[in-house]
Amino acid sequence: MIVTSTDSVEGRQITQYLGIVAGEAIMGVNVFRDLFSSVRDIVGGRAGGYQAALRDAREAAFADLEESARALGADAVVGVDVDYEVLGKENGMLMVSVNGTAVRLR
Repeated sequence: MIVTSTDSVEGRQITQYLGIVAGEAIMGVNVFRDLFSSVRDIVGGRAGGYQAALRDAREAAFADLEESARALGADAVVGVDVDYEVLGKENGMLMVSVNGTAVRLR
């Protein structure tokens, strides 16, 4: 499955637009990860726990997007947009959403 943020796939012709597809992932952020991240913010460095959570959420959202596109018989998803939001009481949840247009290619 080709997934791209561009509106076309170089060297391929879009023959059919199948509709907009989406993928979402919402992940809770662990209290211990928050604690260690706060310490890192004070002393410097990267917040590895948050980076891993963000990567996992993004990968899950893209997998959801591709599954939706396959269900429509798509060869690709074009015009993909990725959005990140922090949700919940005290910002305890991370949401990643991806949207694009499922297409068939020649």
